[in-house]
Amino acid sequence: MENTKRMGRVTIPTQVGFDQETIELIARWGADAIRDCDGTKLPDSIKKEVEKVYTTYFLTRGDQEWAYSNQEDLQQFYLMSEYTLAEGNTLEIDLLKGFFEQQIRIDELHDAKEWWEVIDRTTEERVAKESWSYNNGKVTIENAIPWHEYTVSFLSYAIWDPTQMYNHITNDWGDKLHEMPYDARKPKTRDHMLKILKEWLNENEDCTVVRFTTFFYHFTLVFNDLAKEKFVDWFGYSASISPDALEAFQQERGYKLTPEDIVNKGYYNSPFCVPSKAYLDLLDFQQQFVCELAAKCVEMAHERGKEAMMFLGDNWIGTEPYGKHFEKIKLDAVVGSVGSGATLRMISDIPHVKYTEGRFLPYFFPDTFHEGGDPVKEARENWLCARRAIMRKPVDRIGYGGYLSLAAQFPDFVEYVEHVCNEFREIYENINGTKPYVAPFKVAVLNSWGKLRSWQTHMVAHALWYKQIYSYIGIIEALSGMAVDVEFISFDQIKEEGIPEGVGVIINAGDAGTAWSGGENWNDEKVITTIREWVYNGGGFIGVGEPSAYLKGGHFFQLADLLGVDKEVGFTLSTRKYNQTPIKDHFLLEDVTEPLDFGEGMKNIYAKPNATVLNIEKEDVGLAVNQYGKGRGIYISGLPYSAQNTRLLLRACYFAASKEALFNSWSTTNPYTECTYYPETKKMAVINNTYEEQITTVYFEGGNKQEITLEPMGIKWFNI
Repeated sequence: MENTKRMGRVTIPTQVGFDQETIELIARWGADAIRDCDGTKLPDSIKKEVEKVYTTYFLTRGDQEWAYSNQEDLQQFYLMSEYTLAEGNTLEIDLLKGFFEQQIRIDELHDAKEWWEVIDRTTEERVAKESWSYNNGKVTIENAIPWHEYTVSFLSYAIWDPTQMYNHITNDWGDKLHEMPYDARKPKTRDHMLKILKEWLNENEDCTVVRFTTFFYHFTLVFNDLAKEKFVDWFGYSASISPDALEAFQQERGYKLTPEDIVNKGYYNSPFCVPSKAYLDLLDFQQQFVCELAAKCVEMAHERGKEAMMFLGDNWIGTEPYGKHFEKIKLDAVVGSVGSGATLRMISDIPHVKYTEGRFLPYFFPDTFHEGGDPVKEARENWLCARRAIMRKPVDRIGYGGYLSLAAQFPDFVEYVEHVCNEFREIYENINGTKPYVAPFKVAVLNSWGKLRSWQTHMVAHALWYKQIYSYIGIIEALSGMAVDVEFISFDQIKEEGIPEGVGVIINAGDAGTAWSGGENWNDEKVITTIREWVYNGGGFIGVGEPSAYLKGGHFFQLADLLGVDKEVGFTLSTRKYNQTPIKDHFLLEDVTEPLDFGEGMKNIYAKPNATVLNIEKEDVGLAVNQYGKGRGIYISGLPYSAQNTRLLLRACYFAASKEALFNSWSTTNPYTECTYYPETKKMAVINNTYEEQITTVYFEGGNKQEITLEPMGIKWFNI
């Protein structure tokens, strides 16, 4: 099918003084919507050129005169000081040491003895209130124990919005006003916030879509004394906590949270931490408040005849699109930044909205668009990884953000974006709202978070690379474009409801002790026996890294009997291990043409006598399978994203589900290509996921096949 010119489903940014060039790019890219962004304004002359006009609205920093006049109502952080060693009986801790003092101010309005906590980290005991005092930015501890470490958990005010600060520093905005976020929990400020929103809606009649960026609380982003990121957690709630919130929580939930429930030893309850009951209660409490108040804002936009869109970023804390309260907001749309196939699916799978939109990279900022920069390279990589996920579940729109004038200085980039826009519309029109063919079983990803963090496992700062996670997040990336239905389940769900109907394979992946592997959840008899029984009766279980890890009962992997492997932690070195010879021919290995890549892998994994080893290096098992009753267990030491690993995981799913005989339905022989079939429209697409020409054979249902050639990054459509 030719990539003919199509129009619509594309949003682009613009700015004052770039009118004619914007009109030309609207025509060239087929855009039907324009948007502003932080630091830009929409020119009136452009608005009539498009169907949709997105106007960004900052609910909690839109009125800086109010913020500066009511600083007691600013948003607050719960922070923890640096670990400080006591060398004698008196210890002084500088609370702001290591923090960026232009971002935070210590809360001296509320009683420190009531809201703060000093902890002896060596004994994990709280220091009595009478043994410490606060003055002028420092806490002094009397009767400290020499050579013990201490920390202070303290409240502070946010005196510079993290996103505006990042944009300010990145774009060198000089003397531009530092914007301060105010707290919607404060009654006076909440009333004012709704009042000025109403006024703004009345004044902006030509705005058709209110782009709430987002609602009330920013994810945790704290900068250090060098104005660089100190702690960033895209899922962090510690910047949404205030005495008002804690008092309301106690009144509603019947117990009092402690500062340690929030700062959690300085981990700030990152998603890698197994969440405590108190923290889960806090999340639910905050989500309920945010969603109910956000619903009022959306209703106001609807009353003025405008659509309401939420940006899945910045102040998104409390909205949780896969949480139980999100539906209350009644949003028309969600837009989010696409950094991978996983983040594309994180957006496109969101329920309870009319449409979704992906903001593609690169952002039109000078950190990419500068002399010597290569924005085309980043754009190609971004489109290539997102496209395979789009084939499974597309967003309804795509778009870009930043300064359009910067992008226009790179003609090759402008041309490439034109290609992306046309190809996206071609894909969307061919899919036409239909569901693609999937394997005859569901794949469930099991971790401590379950549905709440669908497509969000192992993320730290929204799709950024980390050494400790790429071996696991590759699983989610592979699944994002794979021909399987994916469900995210939690240990609590298994305990309360069992394993969902239709699930044929469970994947448990992560390092020991993390929320993703499960930590102490594997000390629960109900979890272990439910999974064992389910697999024994025909289910499939794939463990990656340190699955079911919890040292107990002579095992490190609590499902060692099911997986066929365990981890040597030193206690069984005296027990000989003889199963160390891998077999070469197996269903899982049929597409392996390059050395297997397990990423960081896992040391000291050994096979049980009955397991079938498929890969072993230096006595460490990398890949093994195990028959368990009527079911199967599979162990993989790590799975970074690649074409070969994607095919390996797909084969592992079919084998674990005992459905390998059906593997060749609607598939390709070349792992660098993928096939998607849409039964309702009788259309099929084959895509090339590389920058080189690829030849592949496509298998149709029933055994028929056809060889095709695909150009670099090419896509071919067929009517079946």
